[in-house]
Amino acid sequence: MDISGAKVGFIGFGNMASAICDGLLLREVISPSDMYACARDRDKLAARCGERGINAVDDAAGAAAASDIIVLGVLPHQVEGVVTGAASALKGKPIFSIAAGIDHARLVSFLGEGYHHISTIPNTPIAVGEGIIVAEKTHSLTPEQLDLFESIFGRIAKIEYFSSELLSLGGTGAGCAPAFVDVFIEALADGLVKHGMTRQQAYSIVPQMMIGSAAYMMKSGRHPGELKDAVCSPGGTTIVGISALEEAGFRHAVIYAVDKIMDKKHSM
Repeated sequence: MDISGAKVGFIGFGNMASAICDGLLLREVISPSDMYACARDRDKLAARCGERGINAVDDAAGAAAASDIIVLGVLPHQVEGVVTGAASALKGKPIFSIAAGIDHARLVSFLGEGYHHISTIPNTPIAVGEGIIVAEKTHSLTPEQLDLFESIFGRIAKIEYFSSELLSLGGTGAGCAPAFVDVFIEALADGLVKHGMTRQQAYSIVPQMMIGSAAYMMKSGRHPGELKDAVCSPGGTTIVGISALEEAGFRHAVIYAVDKIMDKKHSM
């Protein structure tokens, strides 16, 4: 789809909305002059928009009126008030919601029928054009609007569709887990520094190792266990490290973290 001249509006311009904007700018998907944003904190909005060269507007209705597609990025408890207050401006516009916990059914309960929206959970690597967008299969976008959504945001993220029941779990795997990876990178770097490497050297090789390992698995299509086995020579050093991770409960810790996140989500 030709998206030249497409205009994107951000209703709410916090960390995740800013990350999406940064990805679009980095990959030159949308020009700064074709992006609009509003937020409650006008001073912070002015600073963030000024840094990126995009347009700051007064309110949600203004962002919607100026745009071809809207990124709904306000906090979950603010969604109902914002969308109902701008309902007339949102009519007929595709809405890309990134508000956690606000699925299709809840948006319908706020807006009623006749509006076009899709609920998603993106992750922060979208800022460098390497994100994941977990999207709900149930949505009310027209085929043309869905094409616009995928044509714009598919250039900065891999879009995966999940049933409504799995949307939150998909968000745990894509949205929460970057923090797990960051902790692993920091811990591995700590281990290298402990044995004499500089912090700068450690933070140079470890993230690239993570990128390369993930890319190798995805491009080869091989099971991660198979790739792990290929590095573990009999009696070698790598299997000693794997054994130490197992002894320390590494796998259980990761699974337990997912359990606790989902427990928290179910209690909200």
